[in-house]
Amino acid sequence: MGDLSYGIDPKFINILSNEIKDVYDLGAQISIVIGGGNIFRGMQGTAIGMDRATADYMGMLATVMNALALQDVLEKKEIPTRVMSAIEMRQIAEPYIRRRAIRHLEKGRVVIFAAGTGSPFFTTDTTGALRAAEIKADVLLKGTKVDGIYDKDPEKYPDAKLLKKISYMDALNKGIKVMDHTAITLCKENNLPIIVFNIKKPGNLKKIVLGEDIGSLVN
Repeated sequence: MGDLSYGIDPKFINILSNEIKDVYDLGAQISIVIGGGNIFRGMQGTAIGMDRATADYMGMLATVMNALALQDVLEKKEIPTRVMSAIEMRQIAEPYIRRRAIRHLEKGRVVIFAAGTGSPFFTTDTTGALRAAEIKADVLLKGTKVDGIYDKDPEKYPDAKLLKKISYMDALNKGIKVMDHTAITLCKENNLPIIVFNIKKPGNLKKIVLGEDIGSLVN
């Protein structure tokens, strides 16, 4: 969404693709789980009385639109990309098959996972944790609009403190809002570290991959 109030901001998606290209050029294997809240969020539908499952499916379709937009920009930068959808739509995306996704990564392709888990009632966070565990990722990077995990909402409380490192259990017990409990629990069970960082700050993604102390670490 970038600086827009709705939809896809071409300026921001270009900035984001440049960030991804910088990491790709380092030789890192990259997979991306993309949300759809800029177009439709499942909870928006339930708020107006829509069936939760129907609303969630609509949100999943929105993630496919975002995935195709990101793929288009990445490929114009000569980065081979594959969109894999948990809901089959073969004309525009490959069906998600774990072993095929791993093979794409081994061949140097960026893989974008779309349509969530393919099931309602699961968030984009949970999808990210699930896919990261399935492909045996080294780390799950959660891009947000703030610098990491705070002890309270930094947009509401100026005295909020950034937590540079926190355990899975503390994140669960303190009700950290930046990721949902299902996602954190899944990461804990698979010993998958999470780094929460500000994706809007240029260079942050590359700095993390190079080992710099950016954002907050959950492990």
